[in-house]
Amino acid sequence: MIKDITIGQYIPGDTFVHKLDPRTKIIISLLFIVSLFVINNFFGYIFVIAFLGLAVAVSKIHLSYLYKGLKPVFILIIITALLNVFMIQGSDSTLLWQFKFFKIYKEGVDTAVFMTLRLIFLILGTSLLTLTTSPIELTDGIEKLLNPFKKLGLPAHELAMMMTIALRFIPTLIDETDKIMKAQQARGADFESGSLVTKAKNLIPLLVPLFISSFRRADELAMAMEARCYRGGEGRTRMKELKYTNKDLIAYGVFSILFIASILIRIGII
Repeated sequence: MIKDITIGQYIPGDTFVHKLDPRTKIIISLLFIVSLFVINNFFGYIFVIAFLGLAVAVSKIHLSYLYKGLKPVFILIIITALLNVFMIQGSDSTLLWQFKFFKIYKEGVDTAVFMTLRLIFLILGTSLLTLTTSPIELTDGIEKLLNPFKKLGLPAHELAMMMTIALRFIPTLIDETDKIMKAQQARGADFESGSLVTKAKNLIPLLVPLFISSFRRADELAMAMEARCYRGGEGRTRMKELKYTNKDLIAYGVFSILFIASILIRIGII
């Protein structure tokens, strides 16, 4: 299960999506999330599926890899679906099933499917951002987008650096957790059997060395940055300056179809 977590991982490539300016991908990802919450019926998901399918095909990210990224959140998806099925009871909705005080209405099922699809699309869409954008590009993109807020005293460079380091260390910590877990299992630790309380207690031999390792890595990173005379973002130059190209205009144009369609669907024109 640990190896299935793909958050923060980057897959190098030379595709159209990989070559896009990171600011373009960040803005499109944010607006994609907004469009998912704007769409209020199943018809709108046709545009979402078409856009995601096109993005996955162009980026050449294998579907099995995206599926692997969904596996760790299956429990969350199932809980979301069950809550909507049993908690939503429309007065005018058709009763589909009843057992004592448990009732399932058609409106509840429709909402459960709708919310489940929204959650899946949300994870898939945002995953494409990190899978096709290197940590350095992501840092530069976030910093550029936050630069206008510097006049308000916002430390754009520091925020971008912290966000990217946190994102970058997720795969590292996942690998470290897997190694520690295998080492503890070789010493007789059991993380699977027993009650919930027992499983929680058995995690102590895993969490303690993981915290120690995390602090050690953070200290090593701080020392490495100081050794390279890192003093923040003021006066720093970049090896590659961000620059919009025709590819970014094409990407904005294609995504605008989805975004405009989501707004028209919301207000009932489509």
